[in-house]
Amino acid sequence: MSYRINIVEDDSNLNSVLTSYLQKEGWEVLSFLDGESAQKVIETPPHLWILDIMLPDIDGFQLIKEIKNVSPEVPIIFISARDADIDRVVGLEMGSDDYLPKPFMPRELIIRAHKLLKRVYKDPKQEEQTPIEVNSYYVYKKSRTVRSGDQVIDLTSKEFDLLLYFIANKGHALSREQILDNIWGNDYFGTDRVVDDLVRRLRKKMPNLQVETIYGYGYRMVIS
Repeated sequence: MSYRINIVEDDSNLNSVLTSYLQKEGWEVLSFLDGESAQKVIETPPHLWILDIMLPDIDGFQLIKEIKNVSPEVPIIFISARDADIDRVVGLEMGSDDYLPKPFMPRELIIRAHKLLKRVYKDPKQEEQTPIEVNSYYVYKKSRTVRSGDQVIDLTSKEFDLLLYFIANKGHALSREQILDNIWGNDYFGTDRVVDDLVRRLRKKMPNLQVETIYGYGYRMVIS
């Protein structure tokens, strides 16, 4: 996932070095040498702020207050050459997520940024790499797709909902009424034979699914 990082550091040499390191991670970086410039983009929040506390114009603590007023969920890393204990406590109380005292190695900032971003944001690509495996099928909940090898199995919305319901209740006997209520809703008016039709279509598209018929009652999915 490509992240947007805003860094506020008044030391131009350090700012340039840190910006270069952040960009090498594939991140989009906006760098600022003073607080006033950073103030102008607060309304467009990045994924992460990196703030120096000692700035030539606006105090870093004032800047974090303004940032949190606009986007309280955006994480912040404080960096400072001042008294580490005091700045760490005050920064955490104001909502910073991490603190890095100067001097530090640029790589340490990158490591901390990676850990913080991973904790705060879930990469949808990473989520999609962990599908549910069911009898040689791979079910991706987020994108609502099913794969068998390289083939994508085209399911309707109701068929996919039924598949997820079977997976969540694998090994359990499910009555037609239960399936009807969970897939169509309890305000559905009509015959429960629509369940049989939906199961028939799902079986046809996914013949290895192993959905057993419980005659006079409903269905049960088993996983080998």
